[in-house]
Amino acid sequence: YNTGQDFVYTDKFKISKEDYEGEIGVEDEEGGKLFRNTDTNGRFHSDWLSMMYERLIVARDLLQDDGTIFVSIDEKEVHNLRMVMNEVFGEENFVSEIIWEKRFTRSNNAKMFATLTEKILLYRKSDALKTIREPRNEKADSTYSNPDNDPRGVWTSVSYVNPATKTARPNLSYDLVNPFTENNVIHPKNAWKYSRETYENHIRENRLYWGKSGENAYPRLKRFLAEMEDGMVPVDFWPHKTTGTTDKASKDLAELMDGKIFDFPKPVELIQRMLKLSPSKSDTVLDFFSGSGTTAHAVMALNAKDNGTRKCISVQLSEPCDEKSEAHRAGYKNISEIAKERIRRAGKKIVEENADKLKERKTSLDIGFRVYKTDSTNMKDVYYHPSDIQQDLLEDLESNIKEDRTP
Repeated sequence: YNTGQDFVYTDKFKISKEDYEGEIGVEDEEGGKLFRNTDTNGRFHSDWLSMMYERLIVARDLLQDDGTIFVSIDEKEVHNLRMVMNEVFGEENFVSEIIWEKRFTRSNNAKMFATLTEKILLYRKSDALKTIREPRNEKADSTYSNPDNDPRGVWTSVSYVNPATKTARPNLSYDLVNPFTENNVIHPKNAWKYSRETYENHIRENRLYWGKSGENAYPRLKRFLAEMEDGMVPVDFWPHKTTGTTDKASKDLAELMDGKIFDFPKPVELIQRMLKLSPSKSDTVLDFFSGSGTTAHAVMALNAKDNGTRKCISVQLSEPCDEKSEAHRAGYKNISEIAKERIRRAGKKIVEENADKLKERKTSLDIGFRVYKTDSTNMKDVYYHPSDIQQDLLEDLESNIKEDRTP
């Protein structure tokens, strides 16, 4: 949630109401006042950072030790968010700043630059998470072949030449032997990537490829597909073809909901790519700003695809829909109502689309969900102005729990 986008959240600032009464907007269903953060607000950045900070603290406490958190942000606040994330999670737990290609066509309405990308900050909870891999895909596997009919199957190759010079790594500088020509081979400037002992192991295991007839100047090291079970090293650029766009997400949601009732939803494919970076298929996923319910949709769809048992918790303020909006005309009083209906329809559609697969597995897909609302506190109000304190209030100090509630 970025500044300038008129987002709404509970007004808890320690300032006088008079100073900002012009900024106080709507009320939620329980009558609580909500506060709009617009660029006319003198606390423009501070409001947004305060709102994010408390949620990040909760997120850190809720994460398991090898858990991760993704925060989507545009270029306006990414530098401020990065500092807050470093404070909450620690600089050492920064993993990556992913660039998501959210659009691939330029907007001619822009006065300066058209924005085609969005940032996604990725942090881990602790160093209990040592490595991250993403599943292999058809494009990655298509680079494997078997030109020498190796019995171990298809393979790809990587350079044997070290970027470091021989001067920098003298222990990795030695003569190789081309088995076809029996000539000694040494690189004029660079060292090799591996020690002599490892090189000799590579020879014994037939892992060096010099070309079909030994025509390569230097060998390449074979990497067999059968050995790549742990997946691929992820990259920090996520193109639209594999992660979807905001335009496609809007179109998909409009088709599902019979009309455009939510602006700028995230693509299901984007959330699924995040989920796939975890090796576990039984994670609990928490979305602090669930909006239209994309994360819940993505979790159900991925469970159907890979037989996972992931669970999802979606959190959303009951922000009212504008009375002039298509969502309001369609009967949705607030954003939470949109999300609930989206989850119902998405679950039904996913089951229908995967009926044969689920029947073959002899399993059913969990598309049920429960809705909870935050209640008022169960604790008595024990703060009084000195002039309001009476002797009979002492009885209330025996227990600070309301009579009709439990601790």
